[in-house]
Amino acid sequence: MNATLVTGAASGIGRATGIALARAGRPVILWDLNEDGLNATAEACRTFGIDVSTATLDVTNESARRAALDAAQEYHAGINGLVHAAGVSGPQPISAFTQLEWSAVLNVNLTTAAALTHELHAPLIEAGDGAVVYLSSIEGFFGHQWLPAYCASKAGLLGLARASAHELGQFGVRVNCVCPGAVQTPMLEPFLDLGNNRATIIGRTPLGRLAQPDDIADAIVFLLSPAARFVNGTSLVVDGGLTAISGI
Repeated sequence: MNATLVTGAASGIGRATGIALARAGRPVILWDLNEDGLNATAEACRTFGIDVSTATLDVTNESARRAALDAAQEYHAGINGLVHAAGVSGPQPISAFTQLEWSAVLNVNLTTAAALTHELHAPLIEAGDGAVVYLSSIEGFFGHQWLPAYCASKAGLLGLARASAHELGQFGVRVNCVCPGAVQTPMLEPFLDLGNNRATIIGRTPLGRLAQPDDIADAIVFLLSPAARFVNGTSLVVDGGLTAISGI
């Protein structure tokens, strides 16, 4: 059976997505820099009796990516899914802009998404039911003074999904984004712990809580599935209604 590649699989939404895919019976390829977290996710996935392969790597490293892809293609029958969940926030306002910090965020969040789509487009087409999901954010729609690079990268993923869907759709490959709101993950915890941020966001969210990683993972699994067979080049907002009335 064809496998789905999940980047950022050691924690947060990436981990939840890998496990949700395994629960649905889909083999997974798990990538992350955090070897211990990656191994824990892999063990959780294997409890569902599916094939799992892993690679510990920096997803911005082209040679490491290509080696890991070669190994995954040897191990699995094929690859029919990509979830780019690896991401960094890079809290630096534009008044403190540095090229180095800006590039670090864009490289992980956006450029690697494009590179992976390029590197996987042939096996995705060959699979006959290929699907790609980029982890964007509601910050792709709204600005945040501390996160210009993050906001730009997440908005860029929306454009990348539309452009990639235009080209690859003719070959049966769908490309979409999931746009989470506030999710209780290790990356967001420092922000949530500042002042009244946690209570404020919960108070603004019509469903009255933060998202859990599983809430986002389930939406990603849907977009990868045959149930979303005519969903292409768009974004699915999963934020409990937050952007229906405001932003973070």
